[in-house]
Amino acid sequence: MTQMAKGGNVPVPVEALQAAVTWQQGPDVPDVDVSALLLDGTGRVRSDADLVFYNQREHPSRAVRHLGKGQGPGGTAADWIWLDLAAVEAQVDRVVVAASADAGTFGQIPMLDIRVGLPAGQPVASFSIGDATTETAFVFGEFYRRNGGWKFRAVGQGYDSGLAGLATDFGIAVEETPAPQGPPPPPPMPVAPPPAPAPPPPAFTPAPLSQAQGQGQWPGQMQGLSQTQGQIQGQGQGQGQGILADLAVGFAPFVHQGSGKQRVTCPPSLPPGCRVVVEIECRDSISVTLYTCDEYGRTDELLLDAYEDEVHGRTVTTVPGDRPLSLSVEADTPWILRVLPLGHARRLEHTLHGRGPDLLVYEGQPGVLSFTHQGESNFTVWYHCSSTDPHWPEDEQELLVNEVGRLDVLAPVQRPGLLRVGADGPWRIAVGG
Repeated sequence: MTQMAKGGNVPVPVEALQAAVTWQQGPDVPDVDVSALLLDGTGRVRSDADLVFYNQREHPSRAVRHLGKGQGPGGTAADWIWLDLAAVEAQVDRVVVAASADAGTFGQIPMLDIRVGLPAGQPVASFSIGDATTETAFVFGEFYRRNGGWKFRAVGQGYDSGLAGLATDFGIAVEETPAPQGPPPPPPMPVAPPPAPAPPPPAFTPAPLSQAQGQGQWPGQMQGLSQTQGQIQGQGQGQGQGILADLAVGFAPFVHQGSGKQRVTCPPSLPPGCRVVVEIECRDSISVTLYTCDEYGRTDELLLDAYEDEVHGRTVTTVPGDRPLSLSVEADTPWILRVLPLGHARRLEHTLHGRGPDLLVYEGQPGVLSFTHQGESNFTVWYHCSSTDPHWPEDEQELLVNEVGRLDVLAPVQRPGLLRVGADGPWRIAVGG
């Protein structure tokens, strides 16, 4: 691995890479939120879609993804970006890796650096930040085209103006919060002192999920995470706590590239007993099938099967409590397998559109969901929710929809849970009829 100095550059392989910003957590140490910006030859984004961050996790070209927070080397914290340089659009000249400090400055964050490596873990380059002071946003490094290949440059440029200043420099339109207008409201009328508060419920503290800070907001997308965290905290010991608790669990994403039929053993660092997102991406294969494996390596539970020319599917499984998670992939062409924290699943709040297999999180109240499918083959929706029976620790599962071809149906849900979609074409799921 090349240890870089500020301003230095190094050639990198034109293939899939992972970049992780790492730091040492501790009391009064701010959290770090990493983002990637895809810039054209003028040094600016072409649209808001060229920003990839925790609430817009994938670029439309699928060349850059935010994988989320997890553990870094030596017990450090890490926030991960995955990028496939061979798939970056020709109009994109640079991919910038930046970050913001949540409720603090980068001068408060020890052991701050960026590490670039291959998905299997082989290191490529590392750059340490040792001169941070009052900055609230930072550009750590950038991947840029040079002579038909790609290089990585150690940048280390800070911004005291936070996300708003960084965003403006790269062409992101930031919506400033308007100042209140009109005269101040009259003082409140005196009221009787409130009654003594009731004893608090048993505490439930998820792993920290931060919302990026700044003088404004990213355009229209930086909202759902803090709201989700509040919903998780509000669940207490009620129904659905197990699944909602897993939404707050973070770990280093696992990425594996393979071809044909192959069994993949995930690292033992995945949290035992935790639900995780399993994602498979494959093109030009006759079929793609994904199974879990038992302790003897035999195929066990069918997680996903798809028969389209281009597959980008998601499903869910639980990491065994006594051994590493093992998965079996069956395909005819090269594929990419990812195991991600459950928090990467899409939230169903109003209406979601998709195509093919997917995994959705429903955190609403009991109600009715509507399902529309435009494919020609089978359309299934499994509903997973945490068991309320103390003698049955496994998830409860219900097959909400199992129909062939085009359809438009309704089905009820009783509490928060997961929706595991199986489809061969476009679909739409909405809350309410």
